[in-house]
Amino acid sequence: MKIPKHVAIILDGNGRWAKSKGMPRNYGHTIGAKNVETVCQAADEIGIKYLTLYAFSTENWNRPDNEVQALMKLLESYLKTCIKTADKNNMRVRVIGEIGRLSEVFQQRIKELEKSSAANTGLNLTIAINYGSRDEMIRAMRHMISDVKAGNLKEEAIDEKVFSSYLDTRDLPDPDLLIRTSGEQRLSNYLLWQLAYSEFYFTDVPWPDFHKKELELAVEAYNSRDRRFGGLKEE
Repeated sequence: MKIPKHVAIILDGNGRWAKSKGMPRNYGHTIGAKNVETVCQAADEIGIKYLTLYAFSTENWNRPDNEVQALMKLLESYLKTCIKTADKNNMRVRVIGEIGRLSEVFQQRIKELEKSSAANTGLNLTIAINYGSRDEMIRAMRHMISDVKAGNLKEEAIDEKVFSSYLDTRDLPDPDLLIRTSGEQRLSNYLLWQLAYSEFYFTDVPWPDFHKKELELAVEAYNSRDRRFGGLKEE
């Protein structure tokens, strides 16, 4: 079986999962956060090298204030505990997105986590926080314009490879497979540039119930695809 090198996941359905159990939405987010380690371990066991998770989008700020505040506290707490988890599982962790809007304490948590796990050689976990693909590309273009004006980049040198080097994901390979949980079938402003040639897999299973079995089903579906690029079948 061919294992996708890089899998990106849109973590969806926490609130609906909680509602189905007669619990508040924030309970679903808490259980969803706990499920991250379960899926990371499953990905590592299957042989996936890179895992990128959509944790908080630029549009999520439009949610009710109490839910946003709860999500921020949950994510900040997760990053703190993730330092030990990353060390235990030999996992390297990165965060992508516009982190400048996050609190100083939150930003410091990110720096500590990335620094402490930088030398780990196992699964590469990337967490997208305050991330939106359109925002990412606009920030990249502004950076390129600044470099062109400063004489550090020639306009005629700009191509796909150069543009990719200005994105948040510049140190990562493009995803082979995108998974979205809980039945929705849209990208929601996630990795629009990077997913240009990725396979998509949508499942009705909500994120809190998405475990190793569901990940294996997604990989099996990926293997059933006849992947062709420019008319040539992928070897």
